[in-house]
Amino acid sequence: MTSTSRRLLSYWSVSALSCAALLLAAAGCSLTDDAVAVPVPTPSPEEAEVCRALHRELPQAVDGQQRRTSEPESDLTAVWGDPAIVLRCGVPRPEKMDDPAAKAVEADGVNWMLERQGDGSPRFTTTYREAYVEVTLPAKYAHDVTPLAAFAAPVKKTVPDSL
Repeated sequence: MTSTSRRLLSYWSVSALSCAALLLAAAGCSLTDDAVAVPVPTPSPEEAEVCRALHRELPQAVDGQQRRTSEPESDLTAVWGDPAIVLRCGVPRPEKMDDPAAKAVEADGVNWMLERQGDGSPRFTTTYREAYVEVTLPAKYAHDVTPLAAFAAPVKKTVPDSL
């Protein structure tokens, strides 16, 4: 093999490796670009088991919004749509539950306490359940609790009443 052949082979090898690395990096980015960052709760082992059961029952779509990937992936979190509807199971009991003036709603037999976030978006947390389930809705749902109905059957089936 001549020195020119070696240089060409070396050039093509480096070019091919560079292209392969670039493609792999692009593929890796595209797999995670759709993921939504969601803090994972740290419930007790008993609550975590309840949350895993809930996770298996969650719908693929909520109010017409398809399920997405949360980052990191966890059986304690789930995400739908863009902007995201976010569910976290096994969250701590909100301090607001001690407030007798706290607002609550009922959706298909499940009670939810309402808290408004700084941007006006609503956050709901189940009440009277053995594990607290939190659902944060985008601001467009500021006056609409329709998505909560999608969670009623799975919550009733897997998260026992605490009363």
